[in-house]
Amino acid sequence: MRKLVTTIMLFTLFTANSYAQEITKNAFEIKVITSVESIVPSGLGRSRLISTNTERDFKQFTSSQTTENNSRNKSKRKEIRVKDFEETKLLNFYNLSGIRFQNIAANDALISSKLTDMLSKGWDLMFVTSAVESDAGKDDDNGIFITRYILKRKLN
Repeated sequence: MRKLVTTIMLFTLFTANSYAQEITKNAFEIKVITSVESIVPSGLGRSRLISTNTERDFKQFTSSQTTENNSRNKSKRKEIRVKDFEETKLLNFYNLSGIRFQNIAANDALISSKLTDMLSKGWDLMFVTSAVESDAGKDDDNGIFITRYILKRKLN
């Protein structure tokens, strides 16, 4: 009986250890890099490539509402804010004479450089998604072109 219990315990420990290693082997971390490029006429906007150096746990700032409990999320905005990030200056799409294709090419070179650096550090590009908020008429001279690069890397 003692041998059977010992065998079961060893088998359980071995299986649990193998399972934990398998989970760790398949665990990933995700990184988001965002480019914000101004499409404001006359080149008055600001364009940047943003990458955070700190982590946030979404669970700390998430609440769940139900029929019985519909209280609002009381998270403090200042606790969510990140002050430790990389900010790479990009050029605006426009200047006083109109659209600047050289600026677009320069931004492409900087973004390519950042992505190449990330790939060399073991990150894989999973998705790229973009959106535009552009000129909505005579009284709206604001606009941005935003792109998010979503990368993943296996945890060691």
